Amino acid sequence: MNAKLINSIYKTIIFFPLLLYFGKRSYIAYDEGFYALQAKWMLQNNNWVVPVWWDQFVLDRTVGIQFLIAKCQQIFGETSFVAHLPSTIASILMLFLTYKLHQELIGRKDAIFSALILATTYIWLDFAHLATQDMIFACLVTSGIYSLVKLREEKKSLYLLIFGSWIGLAFFMKTFLIAIPLITLLPYLIYKRQIINTKFFWLGIFIGFLPFLIWSYQINPYLDKNIIFFLIDKVNTLSVNNTFTNPFYYYIWNIPVNFLPWSIFSFIGLIYQFKNTKQINYLLKYFPISYIFVLSIFSTKTPYYSLPIASILSINAYLGLKETLKIYHLRLLFFKLTSKIIPVFIFSTITIYFLILKKSINLHLKEEVLLITGFFISALVLITIKNAKEFRSIFLTFLVCPYLIGSCMVQSGLLTDRSRNLRETIENISAKEGLHNHSINVISDNLNTANSNSKLIKILLMTPNLGRDLKNLNELKPNEYAWMIESNITTNKSENYQIIARDKNLNPWTLIKKKI
Repeated sequence: MNAKLINSIYKTIIFFPLLLYFGKRSYIAYDEGFYALQAKWMLQNNNWVVPVWWDQFVLDRTVGIQFLIAKCQQIFGETSFVAHLPSTIASILMLFLTYKLHQELIGRKDAIFSALILATTYIWLDFAHLATQDMIFACLVTSGIYSLVKLREEKKSLYLLIFGSWIGLAFFMKTFLIAIPLITLLPYLIYKRQIINTKFFWLGIFIGFLPFLIWSYQINPYLDKNIIFFLIDKVNTLSVNNTFTNPFYYYIWNIPVNFLPWSIFSFIGLIYQFKNTKQINYLLKYFPISYIFVLSIFSTKTPYYSLPIASILSINAYLGLKETLKIYHLRLLFFKLTSKIIPVFIFSTITIYFLILKKSINLHLKEEVLLITGFFISALVLITIKNAKEFRSIFLTFLVCPYLIGSCMVQSGLLTDRSRNLRETIENISAKEGLHNHSINVISDNLNTANSNSKLIKILLMTPNLGRDLKNLNELKPNEYAWMIESNITTNKSENYQIIARDKNLNPWTLIKKKI
């Protein structure tokens, strides 16, 4: 085995603790739980065209992520690990694209560092373990950026096809959100207009939009108007004041917080490029700034809307850290912060946790052991960073902190088993009552609170066999099971049913069974 192959294997294995978790998983309600539940109904009803909530059409989004989840589960089995495969694969591809972008924009040296920065950025790591379309969308945008970079020097038909096709595929994932990166890239495309004047680009456009065109053709017979009008209605809803409306300056604080611990170095990297480099690279400098500006104009603002620029920000963070270590005063500040202030903060946080916060936070033993160990080792390693001389050794020493903490968050289940208490409760009920052999219905009357709805999504995903959606208790047949809101039980005759399971983790839902 040659050294190059060994090095490639090492570069791959180092990401495993951050990306792969083989323990038991559970979902959050929105958005991954909703998509996973729609995928479950796809398989159960053998309906691959119309996204539904029980028997009602849900037409405010495409069926891209639900289809991918359902298809993976059809092939590999209906497990939560398989449901996350599309996001996991997209995460791996995005790391690889970041590695390649570093090589193209900066040089081959230390290209793995930008990928490691991306993998240890909080928001990226968080969404790498969510069964949503956000990581897939971000990966597609990154593939478009990479193809543009390659087209600077060579007009290969492959990269023209990639740049054309990512647009349609991204539309199938997030519909009109594709407008944000396209508007941001428009000045570059005007300057490089020969790209969009080629037949391979337009062939790529057709290939990319083909899945959406096929789906819209298949779904339209079920609708009273074209699906595109339903999607436009969703955009109109998001364009005005709604639950996710935030002020214009939202991303000024949100991106630095969610891109910790690398956000400050991304900022330094951008400043360094504008001040010291003669050749302007639009994609590395202006693209992330323009992207944030365009996002800020839009009324709806969420943290994951910034994921498509995560690779570019990671490369800028690499440049920013290098520049920080070259400037004497910034270097002194960096070493003081990392070798003294951060370790003291970590040790203080651990102490406060055990003395004050332990009971209120209520971590499981596995979570507690892994997280405390990760933080403790990180602090000890950071204390030694002042002994490192070369950039590579300084970077790797500093990387230990986000790498260990991120790995511990993944492997403890904090980012993967997000509804652990509810999952364990339902597993115990299913084993005790033998529910794997029974269909469980839902009595959905008075389903009018966000809490009851979000809890129901998680319960349904963990329910072995889903039955029907019933409007009231009278529709429940003898010897059948159903989930029902507990407050509604007292309004019905108790002699007609028995309570099978009532638990604080299930609240406000209770499992009942109608008597024979």
